[in-house]
Amino acid sequence: MKLIKAYIRAKLLEDVYCSLRNEGYSSMTVFEGEGTGRYSDPDKQHGSLNFPAMHTHVVKIEIAAKAGQISSILQIIQENGRTGRKGDGIIFVTSIEQVYRIRDGKEGAEILN
Repeated sequence: MKLIKAYIRAKLLEDVYCSLRNEGYSSMTVFEGEGTGRYSDPDKQHGSLNFPAMHTHVVKIEIAAKAGQISSILQIIQENGRTGRKGDGIIFVTSIEQVYRIRDGKEGAEILN
């Protein structure tokens, strides 16, 4: 099992989400955030009262998936989350050691469906 964390442009969330959902990947968590880094889009950076440093509005999508689904999910995110400019985002893939469903205590990759 793997955990995908994708940081993308907020304006591309709907395209990425709809494409993932159309391919059967409907279980995800989405967070709004602000990010900084050398890959921020210099034309879209701005300061705010909440975060005064130069930053970019981003969205983080988290998806837990079986190992065999990872390449498909990554391809969907990259195809639909890309503008070709700096600041398009980054994707992290990490291993999940264990997973438990709170409702009934079941565990393992089969609960991800």
